[in-house]
Amino acid sequence: MQWLTEPLTFEYMRHALIMGVLVGILCPIVGTYLIVQRMALLGDVMAHAVLPGLAIAFFLQIEILIGAFVSGILSAFLIAWLRSQTRVKVDAAMALIFSSFFALGVLLISLLKNKIDLDSFLFGDILSVTPDDIWQTFLLSIFILFLVKLFYKELLFYTFDRSGAQAIGLPIDWLYLGLMSAVTLTIIASMKAAGVMLVIALLIGPATTAYLLVKELHHMMILGSIFGSISSIIGIYISYAKQDVPSGPCIVLVGFCMFILALLFSPSQGLLTRPYPSYLPKKLPRESGKLEK
Repeated sequence: MQWLTEPLTFEYMRHALIMGVLVGILCPIVGTYLIVQRMALLGDVMAHAVLPGLAIAFFLQIEILIGAFVSGILSAFLIAWLRSQTRVKVDAAMALIFSSFFALGVLLISLLKNKIDLDSFLFGDILSVTPDDIWQTFLLSIFILFLVKLFYKELLFYTFDRSGAQAIGLPIDWLYLGLMSAVTLTIIASMKAAGVMLVIALLIGPATTAYLLVKELHHMMILGSIFGSISSIIGIYISYAKQDVPSGPCIVLVGFCMFILALLFSPSQGLLTRPYPSYLPKKLPRESGKLEK
């Protein structure tokens, strides 16, 4: 048991574990909406699109959270505008915005001669989080989870039937803006843990694993949060045991291993356990919050 308790004697490890559990809970809940809407790539876009805002905010010596938030929301608006006003397809718009914003961010860091630790922002360093970082992430998590709970029914309807939501008078533009704001804030809250290059894995990985195991949206959120927390804890312990390996990639790879196990042994969809030959792809009613198979 010493290998389990010894890391807890160090303050930086306790901070890292608390941060890991926070982002492990938050990311899959928000990422669930992206997966069900088949917009997982959008999370990747916004994770990279916050970089120009970070560079400008750091140069102007203002709160980097503000710069990152503005930059992320701007990228979401540009993608939505390209989708609605041009013939450009959504995947092409996302790829264009993703590469352009990321290149702009790297260029600004160089031109403005910012003393930003680029490696830390790209790959994260959860072992260096401070109590202030934890409080900031905790408050952001409570705020986002409260909004998800408050607008759960509206987001559920919007997620599964956007046209129907518009027909009954739901403000779909505001719902889109709110969801994009939640994604951006989640990315900002998780950057310390995994960095902008890997945060998308925390958003999508645990929720995708849960997607293979459950049929209800809220079950997917709960199970995804459990997987996210466990992968964070195991990844941090691995990083502690192997001092020369970064924690962010360890967390992500543990999450990927969980996905592989679910893919192989899921009772309904596992490659080794699914019913055969009765298994056939089928669609379940969307209105009830059921997930498509």
